[in-house]
Amino acid sequence: MVGHRFTKYIPDPDQEKSDFEKLLDVFLQLIVITGGDVSETLAWLNNLDREYKLTDDSYGIGDFIEELKEKGYLTDETPQGVFAITGKSEQRMRSGALEEIFGKLKKSRKGDHRTPFGGLGDEASTDKREYQFGDTLEQLSVTDSLRNAQINHGLDNFMMTEDDLEVVESEYKTQTSTALMIDVSHSMILYGEDRITPAKKVAMALAELITKKYPKDTLDIIAFGNDAWQIEIKDLPYLQVGPYHTNTVAGLELAMDLLRRRKNTNKQIFMITDGKPTCLKQGIKYYKNSFGLDPKIINKTLNLAKQCRKLHIPVTTFMIASDPYLKEFVKEFTQVNNGNAYYSSLKGLGHLIFEDYRRNRRKKF
Repeated sequence: MVGHRFTKYIPDPDQEKSDFEKLLDVFLQLIVITGGDVSETLAWLNNLDREYKLTDDSYGIGDFIEELKEKGYLTDETPQGVFAITGKSEQRMRSGALEEIFGKLKKSRKGDHRTPFGGLGDEASTDKREYQFGDTLEQLSVTDSLRNAQINHGLDNFMMTEDDLEVVESEYKTQTSTALMIDVSHSMILYGEDRITPAKKVAMALAELITKKYPKDTLDIIAFGNDAWQIEIKDLPYLQVGPYHTNTVAGLELAMDLLRRRKNTNKQIFMITDGKPTCLKQGIKYYKNSFGLDPKIINKTLNLAKQCRKLHIPVTTFMIASDPYLKEFVKEFTQVNNGNAYYSSLKGLGHLIFEDYRRNRRKKF
């Protein structure tokens, strides 16, 4: 008989949450899906409550709405008198996306991205070297320098010369500027598959990661359909797909323009899309062709990839599709730019972007 075996008790995380916290998680997930429409979100929440019994007689959806207002997640003090989420809700969604996609990351000491090059920097390494003209007093290793002086000159005639000095090698740290392009063309919700919600979650998680872990980095977010436009981080929950074609050229042009203004040496573009470029803007008119790889559109797109390469801006493409002819286009685009490409499912999108961001932060482009 084996008898009793005891293991550490790990309670279900949801058991430790209050009714409000459990409903808040669902509410914020629905807010992202509905594009920030609070009325639609609350209607969905009521339907889920009726079907899955999320509440009981002691705490209902009405109580939850009142608590949302009391705790600053929701307000009805708008010009139209309708419900709207607050900045507190937006920040909670970003931190929730970060935890969901990237896992719980501990907030490290504020700093920038490391490179493998030694020199003047603000983080000490374990390497030591001889003193060189221009080294600061803060870099001196006092213990090692005293030991060298004792060995070289002895205790009876103790003295310290420049040759005795030893310094702690420090590491250069770099700053990285990233432009994240999100395709909002109509295909992002076609065929019963919601592709825009995972893209928004990835953007929110990346924004939260950079804000907390790499505060000196920059992130510009671009939505592109028939045109391209910059959106603020706080506007991500409200981003929605429209009846658009895919103007990749406009997105790349705006990304390059935004990155030109950044003074950082390291620059990169992440592009999340599910289709081929199908649109160009010529003056005030649009040239569109969604029935194949149009040479007029493709050539312009490839020219921009080449320009990005000359500017040392690698483009990493996350293609949420697996069509063979799209793969060929992405392969050519990547070769011209000397960037990277991934053919990702929606499930693995966040992990791929996170790993690529971490890998690129070690490079000096």
